[in-house]
Amino acid sequence: MATMIDSPLFGDLFSTEEMRRIFSDETTIQRWMDVEAALARAEAKLGIIAQEAADEITRKCRVELIDMAEMKRQLVHTHHPIVPLIRCYQKICDPAAGELLHWGATTQDIMDTGAVLQLKDANAVVVRDLTHTLELLKDLASRHKHTIQAGRTHGQQALPITFGYKVAVWAAEVKRHLQRIEQMSARVFQGQFGGAVGTLASIGEPGLRLQELMFADLDLAVPEIAWHTARDGLAELVCVYAMIGGTLAKMMNEVVTLQRSEIAELEEPFHMGKVGSSTMPHKRNPMMSEGVIAVSRLLAMQVGPALATMQAEHERDHRGWQSEWSFLPESCCMLGGMLFWTNKVLAGLQVSAESMQRNLEVLHGLLLSENVMLALGSRIGRQEAHEVAYELCMEAFEKRVPLKGLLMHDVRVSRHLTERQIDELLDPARYTGLSAQFVERVTGNA
Repeated sequence: MATMIDSPLFGDLFSTEEMRRIFSDETTIQRWMDVEAALARAEAKLGIIAQEAADEITRKCRVELIDMAEMKRQLVHTHHPIVPLIRCYQKICDPAAGELLHWGATTQDIMDTGAVLQLKDANAVVVRDLTHTLELLKDLASRHKHTIQAGRTHGQQALPITFGYKVAVWAAEVKRHLQRIEQMSARVFQGQFGGAVGTLASIGEPGLRLQELMFADLDLAVPEIAWHTARDGLAELVCVYAMIGGTLAKMMNEVVTLQRSEIAELEEPFHMGKVGSSTMPHKRNPMMSEGVIAVSRLLAMQVGPALATMQAEHERDHRGWQSEWSFLPESCCMLGGMLFWTNKVLAGLQVSAESMQRNLEVLHGLLLSENVMLALGSRIGRQEAHEVAYELCMEAFEKRVPLKGLLMHDVRVSRHLTERQIDELLDPARYTGLSAQFVERVTGNA
């Protein structure tokens, strides 16, 4: 086991089998072969190589025909990634076709374009699963748009919200991430074919048409110019993925926090047999949510190398490029795992409206101090009302007594507000603002 992503035991806690397949050695080599075959077909259309050669290269474009052990031996001997493939690919082709393989290309052309094909496949999985995340959140928000909960700031109870409102904030963030992915796609999913320094000198005048044919074949965009040392598109993808990971971790951290025994408002899915502790049988730990948070920290660490790779030198530079072979697959694999576990938690999330109601009462009315202050302020002025309310709230907090009693027995308040009015002002259900309307705006049900 080299990394936890590849661990037969623990790999599914960090990624998914689907993502691992996209970046397996076999898929990587197949994608390189796909690029070589697309290049041959485009060159045949332009008369650069014989059509028979292109047909043969296409027929033999199957990774299962490659001697992987021989390719590994060649790689160690040559210390080069593509020359071993060319030699092994050439062996399975007719001699005449094999001699025309890789015509006019450079190693990075093949590897960059192959990597983009893999990233495009991985991105389709990310979009699919993140879209599912959004649907789960929209459903959760709609079902709980009237479920009253204490809103919290700085870790303390602040004002009433609805749980649906909290979830709608998450959903809106996920919607923006999907927009980011769509916007970046044209910049990221571009082919690469420019020859040794990107000038297409090896092809000459037909070079631009060759790019068009080759990348249309691969369903990739044609770049404006070679990007051998312009790695901003790949860095953008890693940054966006890390941001998505940050959002998923934020949501799961909220589950962890609200699953605390003293709060007990949320609980990630539980089934008999799920064990929280080897020594404390009563524990029901939010370990799926915690796992998402842990992996998000590893994903965020890929941003540094991605940005560093942008500092490439001259017309090609292996120093930063080789690090992409590690952090690009890892970023996709980790995000794939995070999405899987996040969606599992959201699909089975247990929401306790009873605990939320109970927690609304732990401050004995202090949760509605703003409502009281504004009502009193309309009679005596906002600033004076703040001073009065602050004094009474601090007394209620220190003495652990209900705010209502202090309000009723303070003449500065009682001469302006009746007991019924105070009761209404201290009712959380009357002070959730436009929580439900915001939920409807985000979910599209306004």
